[in-house]
Amino acid sequence: MKKALIVIDLQNDYFTNGKFPLWNAENTLDNAEKAIEQANSKNIPVILVQHIRESKSPFFNKGTKGVEIHPRILKAAPAAKKVIKSHADSFYNTNLDEVLSQLEVQEILVCGMMTQNCVVFTAISKEAEKYNVKILSDCCTTVSEPLHLIALNGISTRVELSDFHSAL
Repeated sequence: MKKALIVIDLQNDYFTNGKFPLWNAENTLDNAEKAIEQANSKNIPVILVQHIRESKSPFFNKGTKGVEIHPRILKAAPAAKKVIKSHADSFYNTNLDEVLSQLEVQEILVCGMMTQNCVVFTAISKEAEKYNVKILSDCCTTVSEPLHLIALNGISTRVELSDFHSAL
């Protein structure tokens, strides 16, 4: 089954000195970087999803340093395809499904920032239903540990949870 690793919103605003730093962001960055390295070593395509706000918002504003994908992720995945989104669901009004179809992907490994929001909404998107979906729980985070764990528990009845070591 052909896999793809989807890395959602590992952007500067979610880290120290950003507009909305998250709990466990550095550890999540470390794990996502390792997951990308494993994917690269197994010729599993990596897709970087970037949230950009067109209108003024608290963070991810177009043209700011905060909206940029974290430099360590860009370094780990220099050949990754990029998908720009403006909603929580990475499939909604984007070309993500088209990119996955072109790559003939059957299984998506989803990870990233805001477990309860962008990660979950991407994993349960209507467009994701045609894929075998796994969330790499050790490569996700949000504003607090309890909220992260609640989101993972809630989504566990719909999609498989895994760690990057097992899934890649």
